[in-house]
Amino acid sequence: MEPNKPLGEVKKFNPYERPKKTREPRDPIDFKKYWKLIVGLVVAFVLLLILLTNVYVVKESEYRVVRQFGEVVKIQEEPGLQMKIPFIQSVTTLPKYQMTYDVSEAEINTKDKKRIIIDNYAVWHVVNPLELISNAGTIVNAESRMEEFIYSVVRTELGQLDYDEIINDENSSRGSINDAVTAKVNELLDKDKYGIQVMDVRIKRTDLPEENEQSVYTRMISERESTAQEYLSQGDAKKREMEAQADREAQEVIATARKEAALIQAEGESEAAKIYNESFSKDPEFYELYRSLESYKKTIGDDTVIILPSDSPYADILSGNYN
Repeated sequence: MEPNKPLGEVKKFNPYERPKKTREPRDPIDFKKYWKLIVGLVVAFVLLLILLTNVYVVKESEYRVVRQFGEVVKIQEEPGLQMKIPFIQSVTTLPKYQMTYDVSEAEINTKDKKRIIIDNYAVWHVVNPLELISNAGTIVNAESRMEEFIYSVVRTELGQLDYDEIINDENSSRGSINDAVTAKVNELLDKDKYGIQVMDVRIKRTDLPEENEQSVYTRMISERESTAQEYLSQGDAKKREMEAQADREAQEVIATARKEAALIQAEGESEAAKIYNESFSKDPEFYELYRSLESYKKTIGDDTVIILPSDSPYADILSGNYN
């Protein structure tokens, strides 16, 4: 035994130190107990995913085209919830609402050999999705064919009219042109079975090519001035005619009035003479006196000097001897 070697170390006690716990060994997890649950959850998730990816909604404003291996097997038109066969069928959409197509500008010749640029548009919609897919393939192809038909028909229709008939609103045939173009374009579309229908074709704008625009405007101004002068001449002629008619009618009215006045005056004078005769026949002396006074009224004025013989009836009356 070594004399200087300590017998052992003394461990100091710490009241704040927690005693260490000893861990008991655990049994390993047995996944075999849960494999059925896990498989069930995975299968349910896959089925739910397949269900959600193969359910589609048909809206009021669209057609749903169901294809199977590229072939169209169904056209869904009624709104609602539908389902396709997973991995075999696919669904595409076609619009059911009305659409507007802006037709490209085109240059045409009118009946009077004028070149004009026409800009129009069409309102159309799909009426038979199966025919559209079979004969046009896509919306873009259908619009392209529609544009070709519109250009052909517009060129034919406007080629039968003069330029003034196209642009002049007062004498315009544009409304009937639009209706005729719409009807003929639909005939061509129906004939080729493109499955679309044009509701309306409208001309937005008619322009002249730049090289002859100014000359045509000058001629149009001259024609309008000539027409205005013609209207003014017709107005003046009508005015003179109305004035002459009014003068004739006025003269006739005046002549008739004068004639009626003369008749009334004659009747009045006749009636007055009759009354005078009846009155004076009852007292001849008074009648003589009255006639004398009337003659005095006409012959004697304020400065009249009369020389009368003493036996004159005037002298008797003036002297008061008229009994």
